[in-house]
Amino acid sequence: MSLLYVLAGINHFFNPGIYEKIMLPFLPQPTLLIYISGIIEIILGLLLLLRPTQRMAAWGIIFLLIAVFPANIQMAVNYWQTGHAGLWISLLRLPLQGLLIWWAWTFTRP
Repeated sequence: MSLLYVLAGINHFFNPGIYEKIMLPFLPQPTLLIYISGIIEIILGLLLLLRPTQRMAAWGIIFLLIAVFPANIQMAVNYWQTGHAGLWISLLRLPLQGLLIWWAWTFTRP
């Protein structure tokens, strides 16, 4: 799980355009928010490796997943409106968020 979030966070810096397309239009400074969320993902992924910080990191991941859920909805809406071939992937991603939240929650138990 740690590797997933560290790699996802790094991807924010190498491919920010992917995330810019799904940012909610009313959010200010989307590029800055993309970099901040990437840093948070990297930090939480690394903290997940350490037993003393594992529970805190897992709760942080849960909150992060909830916070970015609207962007996943925005991606599905964008794909639907444009007839993008990746619509079905974006729709599958929505329930996947629930699975990722559950997975992170398993790390919150003592």
